Amino acid sequence: MTDLIKVSYDSDRPTVLGRDLHQFLGVQTPYAKWFGRMCEYGFTEDVDFATVDKNVLRADGAEMPQIQHDHQLTISMAKELCMLQRTEKGKEARQYFIQIEEQWNSPDAIMQRALLIANSRVEKLRGENKQLQAANAALTVDKQIMQPKADYFDQMVDRNLLTNFRDTAKQLGIKPRTFTNWLLEHKYLFRDKHSKLMPYEAKNNGLFEVKEFVNEKTGFASTQTMVTPKGRETFRLLCEGM
Repeated sequence: MTDLIKVSYDSDRPTVLGRDLHQFLGVQTPYAKWFGRMCEYGFTEDVDFATVDKNVLRADGAEMPQIQHDHQLTISMAKELCMLQRTEKGKEARQYFIQIEEQWNSPDAIMQRALLIANSRVEKLRGENKQLQAANAALTVDKQIMQPKADYFDQMVDRNLLTNFRDTAKQLGIKPRTFTNWLLEHKYLFRDKHSKLMPYEAKNNGLFEVKEFVNEKTGFASTQTMVTPKGRETFRLLCEGM
């Protein structure tokens, strides 16, 4: 898609600069006057746009820069401004913004943003959990002579952070069977020849971890798919409203 107007993705939604749109539309009215007139159509600051001040060189050549007012517009506001111009340029820009919105709201884009949020929250959770576990284990760590301290803490934290599907569903406020069926329907899991739930490798991406369990008394060994903290955060975002 050709970038007709630069779009910023620095906030929680895409925006464009008002002066960039003003220039593309070829509006002859000075920007400040034009924007003030456009705001009379009911646009609200901090909802539809945010004011941005920047220093620019003065037209008279003076060394002291002057402050220029600009605005970060939501795509929704930008589309309405394009419609108000009633020009071919306005129509072209509006179609461009519609494509931006469709791309932003596509399933792949939503999933990518959900994973980014999940990664951020997991890192925070992991740091807090390590601190808590370290404090609780301070009295017993000296007994772990056969294991390095760092390995002991990491294994303890990882084990406590993993949850099975039933416990994960309870944390998400979803019935376990409903949650499992959703994972199967959306191709996150499949059942192997022994009817065990296993993750699809292509969609795992750190959402699941397959753990091996051994019964020391009987020698019976098996595996179980567990949900990671990243998985819980991801599915919490994707399963809201279920």
